[in-house]
Amino acid sequence: MHFQGVVKKMTTEYSSTINYFIEFKNNFIHLNQFLNHKISINCYGYCCLSCLSSEPIFRQGFCKNCFFESPLAGGWIIKPELSKAHLNIEDRDLKYEKKVQLQPHIVYLSNTGSIKVGVTRKSQIPFRWIDQGAHEAIEIIETPNRFLAGTAEIALKKYMSDKTNWRKMLKNEIDNVSLLNFKEHAKNYIPSNILHYFNNDSKIVKINFPVNEYPLKPKSIKLNRDDKFSGNLMGIKGQYLIFENNNVLNYRAHEGHLFKISITV
Repeated sequence: MHFQGVVKKMTTEYSSTINYFIEFKNNFIHLNQFLNHKISINCYGYCCLSCLSSEPIFRQGFCKNCFFESPLAGGWIIKPELSKAHLNIEDRDLKYEKKVQLQPHIVYLSNTGSIKVGVTRKSQIPFRWIDQGAHEAIEIIETPNRFLAGTAEIALKKYMSDKTNWRKMLKNEIDNVSLLNFKEHAKNYIPSNILHYFNNDSKIVKINFPVNEYPLKPKSIKLNRDDKFSGNLMGIKGQYLIFENNNVLNYRAHEGHLFKISITV
């Protein structure tokens, strides 16, 4: 079986075990059914997700020019506290920024091996947690825009991490901690002017990933033009493909690359 196209992050379906799909323009792969199968990947070029040029990808699926100019790569995406659409101030494209920033956002706690705090649009729940490789998560605050969520995250980052240890996550090393206890603890550090957005719901979302074998010492694979890799697929977690011999490939980190994928069935 052969597939090819522009790499974009894997799409997911929340179920008792997460379903993973690689989608190309004219076809798609339901990866779960190919665990323990040999998968070969050939990187044959680039295609910027914004301008579609064949220039090398700089960051986040964009060529260098688009990374610094496209509204799809604005600094407020990584740092929500930089959002200014609520002030009617443009960064790169005010219409786009209003569309994304001026909608409900969730500040959450997730356990990706250790507890971390993060921000995402409400519409991205639970997919944001799946992409992180979190095995459980809980909402803390729901705000009406991205800036307020970023403000809360900045306050909470002083007391808890906002980063995922990708090696720990992939090895499935999980700290035995209570998300509910951390949520109650977090309440003490939320700025008083946004504390009324606190979510008192105690619901914890559990996530199970399709993994047959976790790597003991994950080795990251990075593919550029003309690079190739093949191996037996042992699992998928977060946006990582887990192969035999501790090899792991961050699929999302290859956005904008052109892949030819062959699967032995």
